Amino acid sequence: MPQAGHFAASEYDASMTHLSHVQADGTIRMVDVGAKPLSRRRAVARGSVLMAAETARRLRDLPKGDALTTAKLAGIMAAKRTSDLIPLCHPLPLTVVEVELTVVEAGVEITAVAETTAQTGVEMEALTAVAVAGLTVYDMAKAIDKGMTISGVTLVEKTKEPA
Repeated sequence: MPQAGHFAASEYDASMTHLSHVQADGTIRMVDVGAKPLSRRRAVARGSVLMAAETARRLRDLPKGDALTTAKLAGIMAAKRTSDLIPLCHPLPLTVVEVELTVVEAGVEITAVAETTAQTGVEMEALTAVAVAGLTVYDMAKAIDKGMTISGVTLVEKTKEPA
């Protein structure tokens, strides 16, 4: 039987009815993934920054090296630093992070992909990339649009394959 606060890999995979970072007595812990095999893992997250159509037009018309490029780089950098930002996340050797920003009529759509070969997933890295890219767009455009909102940051895909 595992020690208190530790789950065997089979117990962790079999039961998703508990909060993985909270023990029965309410204390927090980092999940022990040491017994899990390495797997190729991929996560895709999306979100958007909603804004006035005029703000979106101005962002769309900027030259290369603009706010969207800055937001893309911020998202990539944030994914790489997720374990520094989210206290119980494992540091992961990311093999790829892609962040795409698309200006639409009333905002910017953001998609991030994160991949690794590790013992735990990369959904937090993909979500963090989207969130920070969105915050960066917000920061770059806040002087001209006080009504922007960051919306719908969500995980849309998570896969795991044998390494």
